[in-house]
Amino acid sequence: MPARTSEGDHHALAVHEVVLLLGTDTEHGLTDEEAAARLQRYGPNVLPSATGGGALRRLLRQFHNPLIYVLVAAGVVTLLLAEYVDSAVIFGVVLVNAVVGFLQESRAEAALDALRAMVRTQARVLRGGRQRHVPSDDVVPGDLVLMEAGEKVPADLRLVRAAELRADESALTGESLPVRKDELVVPAETPVADRRNLLYSGTLLTGGTAVGVAVATGAETELGRIHRLVGGAEVLDTPLTVKLARFSRLLTVAILLLAAVTFGIGVVRGQDAGETFTAAVALAVGAIPEGLPAAVTITLAIGVSRMARRRAVIRRLPAVETLGSTTVICTDKTGTLTENQMTVQVLWTPQGRYEVGGTGYAPTGEIRDPGGGPAPTGEGALRWSLLAGVGCNDARLDEQDGRWVVLGDPTEGAMLVAGAKVGLHAHEVAAELPRVAAVPFTSERQFMATLHERPDGGRIVLVKGAVERVVEWSGSAARPDGSTGPLDAPAVLAAAHELATEGLRVLATAMRPVGPADGLAEEELAGTLVFTGLHAMLDPPRAAAAAAVRSCHRAGIDVKMITGDHLATASAIARRLGLLRTEPGPGDVLTGADLSALPAGELPAAVRQASVFARVSPEQKLRLVEALQADGQVVAMTGDGVNDAPALRQANIGVAMGRSGTEVAKEAADVVLTDDDFATIETAVAEGRGVFANLTKFITWTLPTNAAEGLVILVAIVLGSALPILPSQILWINMTTAVFLGLTLAFEPREPGIMDRPPRDPGQPLLTVALVVRVLLVSALLVVGAWWLFEWERSGGADLAQARTAAVNLFVTVMAFYLFSCRSLTRSPWRLGLFSNRWLIVGVLVQALGQLALTYLPVMNDLFRTAPIDGQAWLRILGIAVVVSAIAALDKRFGRFGRRLG
Repeated sequence: MPARTSEGDHHALAVHEVVLLLGTDTEHGLTDEEAAARLQRYGPNVLPSATGGGALRRLLRQFHNPLIYVLVAAGVVTLLLAEYVDSAVIFGVVLVNAVVGFLQESRAEAALDALRAMVRTQARVLRGGRQRHVPSDDVVPGDLVLMEAGEKVPADLRLVRAAELRADESALTGESLPVRKDELVVPAETPVADRRNLLYSGTLLTGGTAVGVAVATGAETELGRIHRLVGGAEVLDTPLTVKLARFSRLLTVAILLLAAVTFGIGVVRGQDAGETFTAAVALAVGAIPEGLPAAVTITLAIGVSRMARRRAVIRRLPAVETLGSTTVICTDKTGTLTENQMTVQVLWTPQGRYEVGGTGYAPTGEIRDPGGGPAPTGEGALRWSLLAGVGCNDARLDEQDGRWVVLGDPTEGAMLVAGAKVGLHAHEVAAELPRVAAVPFTSERQFMATLHERPDGGRIVLVKGAVERVVEWSGSAARPDGSTGPLDAPAVLAAAHELATEGLRVLATAMRPVGPADGLAEEELAGTLVFTGLHAMLDPPRAAAAAAVRSCHRAGIDVKMITGDHLATASAIARRLGLLRTEPGPGDVLTGADLSALPAGELPAAVRQASVFARVSPEQKLRLVEALQADGQVVAMTGDGVNDAPALRQANIGVAMGRSGTEVAKEAADVVLTDDDFATIETAVAEGRGVFANLTKFITWTLPTNAAEGLVILVAIVLGSALPILPSQILWINMTTAVFLGLTLAFEPREPGIMDRPPRDPGQPLLTVALVVRVLLVSALLVVGAWWLFEWERSGGADLAQARTAAVNLFVTVMAFYLFSCRSLTRSPWRLGLFSNRWLIVGVLVQALGQLALTYLPVMNDLFRTAPIDGQAWLRILGIAVVVSAIAALDKRFGRFGRRLG
């Protein structure tokens, strides 16, 4: 007896077949002994824990990176040179990076833990004919489970009996409205979201009662299938980490080759092997950018802080830059692009169409007539339609913690809000028109009716339901003055059809005055109702979503809607947001069924063209993300439901909703939006682009120093001359300038127009041709300037320590001047404003004080083997720095390398 049929087709079997297959009983359930045996056989009803490689292995994996190899080499070298402070700093950076990576990798298990927690609840089961309360962990296949509104489903259940049953499956399927359920058989090929005779583990009942047989537990449930997808989704390296890895490998090879060449040249020239080795080590120390990891971490951290102020919480540090690299945003609809709050958008009566202002559950907004003026809600058809929507209603509208929420069916909640906008508050209507009786909605009846006492002693019936049924049962229509007249049924049906084509869900309202002693006899309503109007509602787009979509398009970022909701609803929202043309072309909209029918070879082209994907399953969302990544795209995926979690984890950047999102989605994501607003993503993308620009500026600034330091050593070996700078002096230059000068670039504000250009090519390397040219130009100028100054000082009578001190100060001064040029890769620094980055000014002043201390303090002279220099040497240093800066500025202005870098 399997826990689940191999095909998973319980929805296609009659109840008696399922019962026979699972060896249970629809009246008594399993015996206690059989339930215990099945629990032993199939295990607890929980999602399995992932088996990882252990904490130690995860920690060791953090050191498997070329950049870390370079840093470890730098630490070893500085340790051998007895530069213990510098060595400690370098190893500290390595350790911090490893710990951060270890913590981030551990969060994958947290996502699965959150998913497992979703199914833990209490369950009511029949065992041996008696009702029992058992932990959901103990539910087994074949158990007869009793359910009612407000309860969480403990396992996948095949319905045996159901009464007015509705389930909120939005977190699992993306369906924005509660789904009506019954026990009727559906075809085997029916997709998960349309299997109305199944209740799914982890979903919530919003109405009705049910009895169901547990057909799947634990890992075999639909939730378990998503659990496997989350656990199996590949966590991709970010574009930044990929580029840094390539850059580090290239740098490692270049440094080792240059050091080997230096040593070889020295030995060939007959120089002392020990001194030559020291020189080669000095070259390696100079060429390693020790400050790069710190710059990357701090720049990303500053980006995290800026994004947090803009309501985007970063859970994974490199995600800051990944947002800036995004080429495609795949967004869920419900709760991301939309409010996830059903809202009446249009009211229609035989007298015309009325637009309803406001969005969401807040009872604010005006109802306006076709001319734009206030609608006549004091009497007549429009008022009766609103009154029917409020009185014939079982939902409740409450304000909790400053937010309006609906308790009950969202559709009914929308009708409550519409009435409240004109003063028809539910509690006041209930007091004025007390309810006496009610006929509940059923799928067969297709309407709900309530009987109310009137203040004048009479009674009135209020009705709401499907348009066709209410029109069929109506014999007349209300007029603006409160009287009744003939009903134009074709006009009503035509209006309802037009509203439906706009993606709106349409319900009709009616009423019927009755006598003081009359009851609510359903058979007496047919043909006697007075039609009052139509309520057309939609989960509306967020106020700023359309503008954010336009901004993303302007920035060259493609936006695709991927939702489990129905095609018509998704298309209507997409048109409002500008994702679709008024008349979509072939291939612009695809459904899950369309995707299933596509051959694998045609999928990338189809995904590239389409803007809307409706009625898709979690597997298909994951498949879409993978198809886009295979096409070379950097994909950001947004969502809030359990069904979004696998795609969130697979995407280059997963973005979850913090307010309405499930814990599963938030744990699987890299970024959490605290305001649940798609517009915040656009702001975060701009911030991410700014972060990458600042990192590029730092690299453009720091590499000339490292290259020049290495080349200066190489030239000294080739010429058989004394070293112009010593290893300890090189470390001083690298570490102090990186901290006091280079890191100030992390505070550069975003440059104007950063969202008016297309995203970077994902395949573009960190070290572009233009960057190499700029680095070589400035480093060559530094080498020439340093050697000229070193030889000038020596020929002018300065001793070796003074000449080296002049060369060290030249390196630092040139880098300070060049720092201002690197504030923008395309603009003049003067156009940015001298004080727009105050940290840069502070950093230059602190570095200047450090250089004065290095030059004139005896303790620093002894430690770094420097010596005081005179004022004329400083003038020569400043002169060379001005010349280098001017040439770099001319290169930016006329060489057009800056444009390529930007």
